[in-house]
Amino acid sequence: MAKQKHAQADLKYLDMQAYVGITKHNGGFAATDELLSLCHVEQAREALNVGCGIGVGSAYVAKKFNCRVVGVDISDKMLAWSRLRAREERVEDKVEFRLADVLDLPFEVDRFDVVFCESVLAFVEDRRRAIRELIRVTRPGGYVGLNESLWFQEPSPELAARVRASTGADIPLATTWQALWEESGLRDRVVRLYPIDYRAEIKSRMQWVGYRWALRGFARLARLYLTNPAIRQSLKEQFGSGLEMEQAGYGLFAGQK
Repeated sequence: MAKQKHAQADLKYLDMQAYVGITKHNGGFAATDELLSLCHVEQAREALNVGCGIGVGSAYVAKKFNCRVVGVDISDKMLAWSRLRAREERVEDKVEFRLADVLDLPFEVDRFDVVFCESVLAFVEDRRRAIRELIRVTRPGGYVGLNESLWFQEPSPELAARVRASTGADIPLATTWQALWEESGLRDRVVRLYPIDYRAEIKSRMQWVGYRWALRGFARLARLYLTNPAIRQSLKEQFGSGLEMEQAGYGLFAGQK
């Protein structure tokens, strides 16, 4: 399996999320519901969740839509959280989690009814190849959906550098995402762009993760912070990037194969 390449990636950000069991997600359940509606997941028998993280989206689809879901991630730690989430949501019989790379998905051509990927491709250098892989494993007539971070306008070089250094993500402009989606060859393409409301985003992300789950994660983070000086410095770098939220947003992208 090919090793996923991150654009100038400092994996501390992703490793931190994997350790504490909390993942970044734009727009919370409202964004996911909108994306899944665009992908007609209610008609799906089997869906693929690429970059499943702690398993929230996979468990949600399995539970709400009675759909079989395969979740994949490049982190063993994330997959362990996903399996725990599935047990807590009582959907173990409807979900399967596998170690896999979005650039080289270990599935046959034309398999899944829906393939969805949220807050993942900003961390991937070769986004065209990643999108091709998502489409490859989608059956004809099936749907591909993305929820991804973006800039509405070109950030200053200093801001872009801080975000890359603190998160490992090279966030594209909205126009870049739109061009990639136009090139995808999917039919009936939909693009919906949204600004980030910072206050609303904090609440929606807490609801997405789950308040009890989030509290456990923050307790693990607090222990790290108190006991490890290197972690304290890393957290300052990650959460002190000074991101100007008015320039940032996310996009929902959907299309039919």
